[in-house]
Amino acid sequence: MDSHYNIRAVEYLSILGSTGSIGCQTLDIVRANRDRYVALALVAGGGNLTRLAEQIIEFTPEYVAVPQDADAVALRKLLAERHFNQKATTIESGPESVDNAATLTKVTTVVAAIVGFACLTPVLAAIRSGKDVALCNKECLVAAGPLVRAALAQSRSRVIPVDSEHSSIFQCLLGEHQETSAVERIILTASGGPFFGKSRDELRAITPAQAVKHPRWSMGAKISVDSATLMNKGLEVIEAHWLFDLPAEKIDVLIHPQSAVHGFVEFTDRSVLACLFHPDMKLPIGFALEFLRNGGRPGARLKSNLVEALKLSGQSFQFFEPDLEVFPALALCYDTLRSGGLLPAVLNSANEVAVHSFLSNKLPFLSIAEVVARVVSSYSNRRADNIEDVFEADVFGRENARKLITSDFKGRASL
Repeated sequence: MDSHYNIRAVEYLSILGSTGSIGCQTLDIVRANRDRYVALALVAGGGNLTRLAEQIIEFTPEYVAVPQDADAVALRKLLAERHFNQKATTIESGPESVDNAATLTKVTTVVAAIVGFACLTPVLAAIRSGKDVALCNKECLVAAGPLVRAALAQSRSRVIPVDSEHSSIFQCLLGEHQETSAVERIILTASGGPFFGKSRDELRAITPAQAVKHPRWSMGAKISVDSATLMNKGLEVIEAHWLFDLPAEKIDVLIHPQSAVHGFVEFTDRSVLACLFHPDMKLPIGFALEFLRNGGRPGARLKSNLVEALKLSGQSFQFFEPDLEVFPALALCYDTLRSGGLLPAVLNSANEVAVHSFLSNKLPFLSIAEVVARVVSSYSNRRADNIEDVFEADVFGRENARKLITSDFKGRASL
């Protein structure tokens, strides 16, 4: 029955961003399914070397990559203090070490969970080397969608989305064999973040501590702020365009505070499929890993005790149109998608700088979207022909966002 599927007995994982939220939840799944998954390589930033050392001791990966030489030295010291035998684990540092982790011969699937633009190079390296990718990073497709699609066209690699919304759309389309010609539209849901229903006046004095307190999901600071501004949902719209080959007009967003329905697909006959689950990222992570381990077999799913069952009895599900006046970042992302070219790369990098400035108390919350919009409008758009073009657009967005914040947004005074 399953003879035409290339089922792998064991999935050898390279986890990019192992100490972050997605990385840790991926390792939770590995821990509970050691007969199916092996954490062969771990990649992490230098901000949490203690956690990385603990992961190395528990999972004994063959390869570990960290950004700086000093991180590698500090990591080896931590492992020595814990009497860990380091002979079986290679620890390397620098940008090339991350690409190496994504292309190791034994690796079958790369879990791309590094936050931001930094994940692009290793994802492209993984695709070009024929590795499957469980994509937890939206910025790769936002900044370089055409390049990722071009690389996939020349590779046997498969990219499976792990964002809860895109995973849901993917699952709804499985019965259609991923065919989108019969799709009228897809709908991505958003919780609305911590400030759903508030006016712009109520958002003028928002602090970083308030913005990162998401009502439904446990996420890192940057993505939590993006959720609060609805920029995250806008980036997901751009990501959905590249994943499902749909125009902006066929991608809608609804605010769904209960976060039970993660995505809808409406077909041309007006039937609608929806994917519901308890808000827990371990479900879409586990789905992607098992789907890839089973060679794309549609019925392949984990039996998991790590995710709560969704309670339906007595529940009330609500859906609202997003308020684009209060949250203009979403409309900006739609406009940027329609313009195409390198504008999404500029938008992404300018947003990363603006969010960092907000988290550092150097920019008001409401000014995040304004900074991004002004940087995007100042860019002379052109087509993304190669990776150098994307890097140049990324630099433009970062440099001009910094200049604008320094010159026009001093301190945290309300605007």
